[in-house]
Amino acid sequence: METFTTLTCFCTESGEIFTCHCWIFCSSTRTSFTSCLGNVPLVMQVLIRPYRPSDKDAVLTLFSSGILEHIHPCFYNAIISPLYITITLALCVPGYLLDSMLGAVVLPGAWVGLIYYCCHELYAGLVREKLQTDMQDIPGNFMSRPDDCFWVVEAEVDGRVQIMGTVAVVAKQSGKERHGELFRMTISPSYRRLGLGSKMTQTVMDFCKERGFSKVVLETSSPATAAVALYEKLGFRHVPSQMGTQLSVWMSTLARVTVVAMEKHL
Repeated sequence: METFTTLTCFCTESGEIFTCHCWIFCSSTRTSFTSCLGNVPLVMQVLIRPYRPSDKDAVLTLFSSGILEHIHPCFYNAIISPLYITITLALCVPGYLLDSMLGAVVLPGAWVGLIYYCCHELYAGLVREKLQTDMQDIPGNFMSRPDDCFWVVEAEVDGRVQIMGTVAVVAKQSGKERHGELFRMTISPSYRRLGLGSKMTQTVMDFCKERGFSKVVLETSSPATAAVALYEKLGFRHVPSQMGTQLSVWMSTLARVTVVAMEKHL
């Protein structure tokens, strides 16, 4: 019997803590019957708080998985583009003309493998670099100044505490103007679509407003379509990138990944 599950949540806010009441529904395509699994809904107490050293292992794991999950969407978006479909088919032609099945497979296979390698290394390389640099010392790189901060989203799910998200902001100076740059926005896949992204972004904007910053800026990559849609919904607008990119130029070109820069004035 084929079964689908749906998670439905209603969240209420009280200061820095908000509570989500979630119900899990199952639907059987054979019986067209929908029922609530269990008599008691899942209740989550969610708190956005500053990072603590004891959070490190959970935060690094969440950061790594959040970056690496972009590899497959990146590869899929690249390889189904009309240009790359044309190139893949064109690379089959030499083998076909030489009546060589091996040739018709090896060349397009090598091309597809190169695209996947570029997509993989763009994100895996970023993870390797960040785990050895700024994420290795979160307090020193994100919390050593009063105008910087690194938050974690902590949830108590049925009595068990979990780290389900992170976000950071770093103060920047541009002439006489001070602004905040949003970094490390990550939400565990198990807890998305609960409004956490909006709440975390609002936490950053409130922090920046309190310090008199003129705006919040950020950069993400084009495969992060859900994140871009969230920022647009919250009033961020697209701007030319002025912060520079850490992506390899040739890899990002072949992977068809672009940097998406956005900002919101406060």
